[in-house]
Amino acid sequence: MAVKTTTPTQTRETGTLIGSDKVEGTNVYRSNGDKVGQIERVMIDKRSGQVAYAVMSFGGFLGIGEDYYPLPWSLLTYNDRLGGYEINVTENQLRSAPKYGAGQTWDWSDTKRQQGVYDYYAVQPTVGSPRM
Repeated sequence: MAVKTTTPTQTRETGTLIGSDKVEGTNVYRSNGDKVGQIERVMIDKRSGQVAYAVMSFGGFLGIGEDYYPLPWSLLTYNDRLGGYEINVTENQLRSAPKYGAGQTWDWSDTKRQQGVYDYYAVQPTVGSPRM
């Protein structure tokens, strides 16, 4: 009889934990169920170990013309009913939010830029994130 073995990284989700690879690609919705975008990446603060941002793709068609929006992690709430993350931001707010395009880079070490993201969404930076 063969014994099934598991690898130490096989478990990707529990009741309260989720693997970063499973977060990437998860849809983001508004409270009414409208899809806003999807999470492309999470950015983790090295010192605190907390997720500081989710980078969400939004706009475009079939991946063309998408922009990427750094969202403070505290804005997102997992919604079991929707099977994704929920955010209470209007489309107009999002269109004016800090973002970068597919051919651009975002300087994650720029503390003024990071503070600008937190200021735009009117939330406090996570523990360990650079503060102005």
